Amino acid sequence: MNVWMIDIDSEELSLAQKLVKSNVNTPSSSQMIVAEVLDVSDAKSLQLLAEQVLSKGTCHILFNNAAVGLGGGALDTDLDTLHKVMNINTFGPIYGCQAFIPGMKTSNEPGIIINTGSKQGITMPPGNLAYNLSKAALKTYTEGLEHELMKKRVEGNGKLRAVLLIPGWTNTSIMLKAERQKALDKGETYKDEDCFFYEDKPNAGAWMPQQVLDYMIEQVDQHDSFYVLCPDNEVDTETDKLRITWTAQDITENRPPLSRWHPDYKEKFAAYMEEAKKK
Repeated sequence: MNVWMIDIDSEELSLAQKLVKSNVNTPSSSQMIVAEVLDVSDAKSLQLLAEQVLSKGTCHILFNNAAVGLGGGALDTDLDTLHKVMNINTFGPIYGCQAFIPGMKTSNEPGIIINTGSKQGITMPPGNLAYNLSKAALKTYTEGLEHELMKKRVEGNGKLRAVLLIPGWTNTSIMLKAERQKALDKGETYKDEDCFFYEDKPNAGAWMPQQVLDYMIEQVDQHDSFYVLCPDNEVDTETDKLRITWTAQDITENRPPLSRWHPDYKEKFAAYMEEAKKK
């Protein structure tokens, strides 16, 4: 397998490239494990990358995973930050899809597009509306993309499929980098050890990235899943499903939005969870 890795963080990208190379069992002079520093919010850069990759062969797996954890509430997130979050978290994957999928279709070979969403883009917990917004939009885009690809498969002239990866709590550097950026914006220096969790300071409640990938491969391979809803060490899949159902029923039950966190519905939500888990 040839691997092309991109990231805006050159230091972490270099480490990732070395990790991939170290896991190659039978090195080949023809195998490419390429790492390029690139900003996914730049559509032209992704288009040039796609042309470069596809000139060397076929892309069978497109994994749009880049994200940023900046942002805040509806009125306290400045427009520059909101645009940055949307441009990376939402438009980054869209640019990736638009750059790569036409060439993947032309190859007429099986392929898969994986977009990394978030539970926050489904249940919308208060605290970072900008991030929730970006992931909710990506969920909608990926659902629509898979529907279109499904129609092509049914018609017999399509071999591509899309997947929405929905990780649980995962030990990544997304919070660490967000806190670093906040400190930088204030002209301050951030101490990494002050961060609640990240990959080199894992929290016991969170999964490691490899666990997420292993789970995703199992769900896609064995269960043909589009929604890969990952548990973690604190929240199981059944709990996630109940929370998602409650959120959707805010509309059908005419409850206030985000009623799970509304003081008038706190006890009702707790009772709902308790009763549902008895069944």
